[in-house]
Amino acid sequence: MSSGNRFFIITKKPDYPTHIKAGCLCYTHDSKYRLAVSKPGCHVKLPVTPLNSHSSLPYEIDMKLMEEVSAEEAGMLLSVEGDSERLKMFKDRDALQRALTLSEGSEVTVEEGGKKLKGIIRYTGYLTPPTSHPLSGIFFGIELQGEDRGKGKTDGSYYHQALFRCEKDCGIFAPFPRVRPRLSSSLSPAALTSLPQLETEGLAPGDRVTYFTNDYCRHGMVVDMQEKDGDYFVRISTDTDERGKTGGELVVPLQLVAKGEVPAETEHMDLDRPAVEPNPEAANKGLSISSLVEVTLAAGNSFGIIRWIGTLPDRHNLMAGIELEEPLGVSDGTVKEERYFTCAPKRALFVKLSSLRPDSRFYREDPEREQSTGILDPVLPISAEQVDQVLIGRMKGIQGHCNSCYMDAALFSLFSCSSVLDSMLFKSTEPQDAPIQKTLLHDIVNPLRSKGFVEGKHIMKLRQLLQKHGYSRSFTTDEKDPEEFLNVIMHHILALDPLLKLSASGKVQESYCYQIFLDQNHSLVLPTVQQLLEHSFHSARLKLAEVPSCLILQMPRFGKKFKMFEKIIPSLELDITDLRSEGPQQCMLCGKLAEVECIDCFNDPVFSLTGCKIFCVECSSQVHSHPRRQRHQTAALDIPKGYLRRGVTHPLTRDKLELFAVLCIETSHYVSFIKYGPNSQDWIFFDSMADRQGESDGFNIPVVHPCPEVTEYLVMPPAELANQVPRDMKGVAKRLFCDAYMYLYQSPSMCLYR
Repeated sequence: MSSGNRFFIITKKPDYPTHIKAGCLCYTHDSKYRLAVSKPGCHVKLPVTPLNSHSSLPYEIDMKLMEEVSAEEAGMLLSVEGDSERLKMFKDRDALQRALTLSEGSEVTVEEGGKKLKGIIRYTGYLTPPTSHPLSGIFFGIELQGEDRGKGKTDGSYYHQALFRCEKDCGIFAPFPRVRPRLSSSLSPAALTSLPQLETEGLAPGDRVTYFTNDYCRHGMVVDMQEKDGDYFVRISTDTDERGKTGGELVVPLQLVAKGEVPAETEHMDLDRPAVEPNPEAANKGLSISSLVEVTLAAGNSFGIIRWIGTLPDRHNLMAGIELEEPLGVSDGTVKEERYFTCAPKRALFVKLSSLRPDSRFYREDPEREQSTGILDPVLPISAEQVDQVLIGRMKGIQGHCNSCYMDAALFSLFSCSSVLDSMLFKSTEPQDAPIQKTLLHDIVNPLRSKGFVEGKHIMKLRQLLQKHGYSRSFTTDEKDPEEFLNVIMHHILALDPLLKLSASGKVQESYCYQIFLDQNHSLVLPTVQQLLEHSFHSARLKLAEVPSCLILQMPRFGKKFKMFEKIIPSLELDITDLRSEGPQQCMLCGKLAEVECIDCFNDPVFSLTGCKIFCVECSSQVHSHPRRQRHQTAALDIPKGYLRRGVTHPLTRDKLELFAVLCIETSHYVSFIKYGPNSQDWIFFDSMADRQGESDGFNIPVVHPCPEVTEYLVMPPAELANQVPRDMKGVAKRLFCDAYMYLYQSPSMCLYR
């Protein structure tokens, strides 16, 4: 479509030029892109030309302010009028990807004049060919069908140019936001034609439907559509099943489903059984926002957390929007394009509140059993909105006592605002280790999250239990390293599955933490955590056997006192896509399917210090035609067979981990930083022994306070940051950049309560 060019959308408005806004589409030649990214530095500026400009004048814009899109995506987005609306549609990835699947012959509905008209796509492409730029907007040409014929505006021509042919006023040209796919009406059952108020076309998740099973007429809500061997099926969240039980799911052939509801008096005309009354216990379950719940789906019981309670359009029942632990839902928190809450794609499910029940893994219906076992309700991590009220202040966090700072900082980092390792609090353990798990949950994690404070005596109790169980004779007195404590808790006591699985020479190694090692001849001066991880993996010839839910990285040091780097720049996200041992990856130069990796190119100064050097066959041939690289040895990547046949036509989803905590050490004293929210200033600092009241018979005062000054140095150009004198850095920023000991990252999609 546009050979030799790369396309981008501006996601944040640049300071200059002022006329370019967020949502503007632009392009540059591939050679200019390769030249720009080969230059060292974090702030790479790329010469790009706006696609909606009347001139071909390029402007240099920071690459951090834009995201790359494929030529097909750029064409679709270019058809959307207005930069703000275009940016909105770009962020709605589902709608854009759905549009890319449409082709000539697809049955669709198109919005026109506030109405949805039915038609068939007859043309996909430009309305006017590109002139001064490589792309024009891509539109759908649709021939209207049935009763909607004659409601169009064209016969398939645009400015006297015939793009497709249909009868007069039976055609429409429309951009992708106005076009949606629909299921074929050829599968509609004749049995439903007598119900004029119902329709089987255009079913969408969230629609109320009537379905027929075993000669009974019942109601439910569409969860999603499925196709198998050419037949269509509808997955329905049922109001009541054939046994009269509320909740549950059913997969029904499309021909037995109709959109809408038969009136209540009609529903009982041919039924042999009386209507089932709602479960009277449903209203007395005490469920509310943030309750942990369980729901029965077709695949069995699923678990989640209530994010929203209310009524949906055309529904009189009280509904609940739940965020599931696994991607078994239907949306990211929307119903019929209306947003009710936000979560990851396919994690949201909307059901009747009465069909939910408390999560059986944590809650017990028998009060006597709960009292005898001491089981308590779990307390959710402290949210970004609660941090100021719950955590900030003196006598907040975990109170230190007798060399406990390593344990205080580790526990605060893991459990205050993150749930990524909460599974270790609830998994079954050996009887002799149950008291340790109970103390960890009941006396430390729950009070920390509910009250924002844990007394030092509870930490000492945990240390005594660890020592009593023989894992170390000095847990109650001596100073330890965080990794030693975490290894004992996760491996020896709770037998947690290893967090990290590494692939080396075809063999899988397992561990809980990863120590970063570097070659002596490395070229890093002011590294980011991303660069340290990549260089360490490169040096040890390692790959990730699977994406970890939690990644604990130990910074390169010689003991506690000697650091390899004066400063390390925190990476708020770790892109681990190219560190995986298998799976599709994209060529670093052209974006096509990468097939080889060159470890010799990794340290080549012509390339960036960040990122593995992986190429498609064509780019690899060009790169290694240079005399300096002709002796380089490339290695084939492990690519799924399906991708080898079709290549990569759209940007792949990148696997990224987000930073949630950093442990730092200075003069044998550990403290921690928590990245608790999405905003750049959402940082807090914790010191379990920040102050003290009294002498030998006194006590330590833990302190948690905001540290927004960290943001100033995170956005500072590397050259300026390198020149900062540590003792002159503002607030506690010096401790984060200069004293980092351990970085903690989590997968956004694998946290227990997300």
